[in-house]
Amino acid sequence: MLTRNCLSLLLWVLFDGGLLTPLQPQPQQTLATEPTENVLHLPGRRSHFQRVKRGWVWNQFFVLEEYMGSEPQYVGKLHSDLDKGEGTVKYTLSGDGAGTVFTIDETTGDIHAIRSLDREEKPFYTLRAQAVDIETRKPLEPESEFIIKVQDINDNEPKFLDGPYVASVPEMSPVGAYVLQVKATDADDPTYGNSARVVYSILQGQPYFSIDPKTGVIRTALPNMDREVKEQYQVLIQAKDMGGQLGGLAGTTIVNITLTDVNDNPPRFPKSIFHLKVPESSPIGSAIGRIRAVDPDFGQNAEIEYNIVPGDGGNLFDIVTDEDTQEGVIKLKKPLDFETKKAYTFKVEASNLHIDHRFHSAGPFKDTATVKISVLDIEEPPVFSKPLYTMEVYEDTPVGTIIGAVTAQDLDVGSSAVRYFIDWKSDGDSYFTIDGTEGTIATNELLDRESTAQYNFSIIASKVSNPLLSSKVNILINVLDVNEFPPEISVPYETAVCENAKPGQIIQIVSAADRDLSPAGQQFSFRLSPEAAVKPNFTVRDFRNNTAGIETRRNGYSRRQQELYFLPVVIEDSSYPVQSSTNTMTIRVCRCDSDGTILSCNVEAIFLPVGLSTGALIAILLCIVILLAIVVLYVALRRQKKKDTLMTSKEDIRDNVIHYDDEGGGEEDTQAFDIGALRNPKVIEENKIRRDIKPDSLCLPRQRPPVEDNTDIRDFINQRLQENDVDPTAPPYDSLATYAYEGNGSVADSLSSIDSLTTEADQDYDYLADWGPRFKVLADMFGEEESYNPDKVT
Repeated sequence: MLTRNCLSLLLWVLFDGGLLTPLQPQPQQTLATEPTENVLHLPGRRSHFQRVKRGWVWNQFFVLEEYMGSEPQYVGKLHSDLDKGEGTVKYTLSGDGAGTVFTIDETTGDIHAIRSLDREEKPFYTLRAQAVDIETRKPLEPESEFIIKVQDINDNEPKFLDGPYVASVPEMSPVGAYVLQVKATDADDPTYGNSARVVYSILQGQPYFSIDPKTGVIRTALPNMDREVKEQYQVLIQAKDMGGQLGGLAGTTIVNITLTDVNDNPPRFPKSIFHLKVPESSPIGSAIGRIRAVDPDFGQNAEIEYNIVPGDGGNLFDIVTDEDTQEGVIKLKKPLDFETKKAYTFKVEASNLHIDHRFHSAGPFKDTATVKISVLDIEEPPVFSKPLYTMEVYEDTPVGTIIGAVTAQDLDVGSSAVRYFIDWKSDGDSYFTIDGTEGTIATNELLDRESTAQYNFSIIASKVSNPLLSSKVNILINVLDVNEFPPEISVPYETAVCENAKPGQIIQIVSAADRDLSPAGQQFSFRLSPEAAVKPNFTVRDFRNNTAGIETRRNGYSRRQQELYFLPVVIEDSSYPVQSSTNTMTIRVCRCDSDGTILSCNVEAIFLPVGLSTGALIAILLCIVILLAIVVLYVALRRQKKKDTLMTSKEDIRDNVIHYDDEGGGEEDTQAFDIGALRNPKVIEENKIRRDIKPDSLCLPRQRPPVEDNTDIRDFINQRLQENDVDPTAPPYDSLATYAYEGNGSVADSLSSIDSLTTEADQDYDYLADWGPRFKVLADMFGEEESYNPDKVT
């Protein structure tokens, strides 16, 4: 008590004595309160202390939420130390809800709430109060803040924000196994009273589950809950505030709990014996039946593995598990035969793949059942005694000879007779026949091994009682060779011998060929024919390896005496019957060098000069060909040179001159004059005018009036010139074009000196200048000759 009084005195000295002045109001510092109302005291000034006061000292006001009274709810009262009750002080209120939620009596300072408040919407309001002088409107004290706190009431029930819940727990779990924790939220103030104190309980779901009333943890309440008995549970959970007392608000939610499966059940066959019927014609690998063991578990805990217990018939069958249906599918491993065995019996074991060792004590997780399979008799086609028949026949076998037989039987009960047919789709159908009842095969045509050495066809056997049931077998017939062809010499049939050959020299190795199929180890023998063995020029040496050599018996051979020798060679084979043939070889005598290389075998070479070889003859022929080529080239060059002399020289005024090989039509033919007269180098040098421009008219020294009778010639020439100028096919270079026009006669009479009474010297060609610019060159040429006439030189 003494310590507390000392601390209070120290604080009063520090603050009220002016030693310390706070910069901001001190929140939640209570000074004086009345037991019946909340009063906020505003201390007045003390004039004898010349210091700044510490501001307003205020209390915290409370207002009850959800107030439903008819009058405004009283909150508290503001009072200033300077208010002496004379009505000179005016109180003002500002801040959160001032004027809308809270009002103040300006004279008394009483504060009221004018509407109902909700703490969950806004838990407190911060306001500012001030005391103002009524007359001067000046504040008596600095403005200060205070809080009006909304006092909570229990107006919100607990809510499960995450509900409804879904949970699972393994079946057969012990009591108290954790399932799920639920949580309810209450919007009321947890710091005031029990409005937000929640208690959990189960309304539905007992006695299977329990819940902790404080934490909301749900646990199992019964042992050994079996999923196979009941899998789904729906639990109703309640959360109640006020600690679960009467008057508290409550909220509920649903929890759906599923028992998950564990492997606590072994597979069981619903019956101990399964009967199956299987046709004997079932193919290998086909499914012949299904059996199933029942396992009430779920998922991988219900997966079953089936196995055949070794025993009678177990090696003919196999069993696999269908993953979709968990059935055991029995399949055939080997073919069945009703006539051999009609029934099979074996055991099948079913067991779980995934074992839970917690439940081993419940017994073995497997079961067995007996499977009895009855084989059904199916009418089958005949069966051949062999899968393939191979036969042999000699190629000279007579037609109709039996070469073999096939056998097929009907193995069904009450067997039927069998008939045989040749499959007509095969290639050997026309060479052989078969007896339909006995199955014997005979030749139908003569066989030739050299044409076809092997025949492959099929024979069909069908039941007489049911022809649709048939089977097929392949027949392979090999045609054996008969020695009917004699051996012959393989190529070549012709060889050569040198003139300088020595006795005992091998000039050719020969071998034999036989069209017959020669068996292994067959030998051919070679010898001379008897008629050639007397004084032979050549002989045959048999090497005993199916080859022989042609050997010389003379010292040198002469082509002049005999060019060709014919050697008959007899060849025999070793087959039966022995066949032999005489083959004539041609031996040609040739000239060879010292090494034995053949130089020439032609007869013409005999008559050539001695010592003149083939190379020398080739050289001579080559020289002759070269000389002929030189002569031909020289003649061609001479002709070309002669032709060039007739062509236009480099100084010609025309780039191209077209020559026409026309003899002319007489004196008046304009094409008959000598064109060489136009090629006057002197005229070209004196009249260098551009050929692509029409020349202007020149002043000639002598002019004569134009001849009156040359109008038709001029018109003709002008017309032809105009046609040539506009001709699109004209060459792009200068050329000389002549026009054949005989006309009606020349006004200047004939230009020829034939039948002329005067000599050439007396001729006057001045009139040529009157013919226009196109005859200027001609006029200048004759005028020039006239000027150079020696008779007129003075």
